[in-house]
Amino acid sequence: MENKLKYDVVVMGGGISGSMAAVAAASSGAKTLIVESHGFLGGTLTANGVGPMMTFHAGDKLAIRGFTDQLIERLKRQGKSPGHIFDTVGFTYSVTPFDAEAMKHELELMVTESGGEILYHTMLAGVKAENGRIVSIKVCNKSGLTDIEASVFIDGTGDGDLSVGAGAEFTKGRESDGAMQPMTLKMKMYNVNIPKVKEYIHAHPEDFPLYNGDTSIIEKAPRLSVGGFDSLFRKAKERGEISIQRENVLFFETNNPGEVILNTTRILGHDPTDAFSLSLAEMEGRKQCRELELFVRKYIPGFENAVVESTGPNIGVRSSRQIKGVYTLTAEDLLEQKLFDDTIAHSGYPIDIHSPDGEGTKHQKLEWGGMYSIPYSCMITNSVKNLIVIGRCISATFEAQAAMRTTPTTGAIGHAGGVAAAYAAKHGVNVQDVDIKAVQAQLKAQGAHLEI
Repeated sequence: MENKLKYDVVVMGGGISGSMAAVAAASSGAKTLIVESHGFLGGTLTANGVGPMMTFHAGDKLAIRGFTDQLIERLKRQGKSPGHIFDTVGFTYSVTPFDAEAMKHELELMVTESGGEILYHTMLAGVKAENGRIVSIKVCNKSGLTDIEASVFIDGTGDGDLSVGAGAEFTKGRESDGAMQPMTLKMKMYNVNIPKVKEYIHAHPEDFPLYNGDTSIIEKAPRLSVGGFDSLFRKAKERGEISIQRENVLFFETNNPGEVILNTTRILGHDPTDAFSLSLAEMEGRKQCRELELFVRKYIPGFENAVVESTGPNIGVRSSRQIKGVYTLTAEDLLEQKLFDDTIAHSGYPIDIHSPDGEGTKHQKLEWGGMYSIPYSCMITNSVKNLIVIGRCISATFEAQAAMRTTPTTGAIGHAGGVAAAYAAKHGVNVQDVDIKAVQAQLKAQGAHLEI
């Protein structure tokens, strides 16, 4: 049976970027539907086990506000997040732990309270495009096949699935060879003795090179984030106990004391846009998680009685397709802190490339407190008149995407996409012709931080 639905704005994908887009579009007066393949919102943060969010800051400045920061404030009021706390890894300014189950509920409330509708357990099955416009999308779920029409469509799929279906051009991976950053299957463990872990860190500063011998940093926040245990990990690899091609163990304590997320697996050479390759990556991720479980319980003090709570449940994807937009954001734009007339978001997160070739992670940081801008022209194409792209697949080079891909930034991008979509739908204009000053004014009215 085929059904038909019609909206002003349809958001395909309910990750953090899509969720913020739906809240923003509905709050701006558009009849809005968000479509999600899982039974909950949150994307990488809830479906992939990613945490914490990092970073909302550029130095001491809260660079990302608006609906994305409102989500954290809502969680804080319930005791489900400590808020933005000092990054004890020593990599960036702040991290934002949270309770994933609470986040699922709060995102739902934010969408529905704004007037938006949510359609779960639903996947994109086709795109009908004519004369440079998306006429409708076809989705599949328990109700069968449904055609959904909208004035404006927002691609929040992460992989650009909707955009590609509409005929938009894209690149994939590193410009030189198409290689993509490795995927990671997260593993969450509870019953970790954090004080005992800290004792080891203080006693072995040489195993934590980011601290430069000063491990007092780990006492500066109410939750522990740490990257290191280098010698333990190296020796386990030499013994054949670990096959993971990365240099250290990285984990973050969640909102719940003694519960940690291990961000340590590294799945190389797979394509997240190919279903069979993605399936193999999931299996490799579980293999690596099992190795990691045995390793941390055996060798890292404090993990002796730790219990695996979950892996994933879905593998985490850092990069795949990048849509070719009206403008393509570059590493130089970020490092030079280029200002754009159509700026819709800011971020202070550095370029952070997990090597597609194996061990190693390449970082390029701005000076302390540096903040770059993201323009609206990265979110629209020259070819599709009613498509706005949000999240990690906006138009950006491999290096620039490695900076703007993290969840606070993509939340801010989604917020802007929702406002722009509502404007285009209300005024009956193409997304390329929205009044960017009006969009920026609405973003500010909704609490977003913009320096324009």
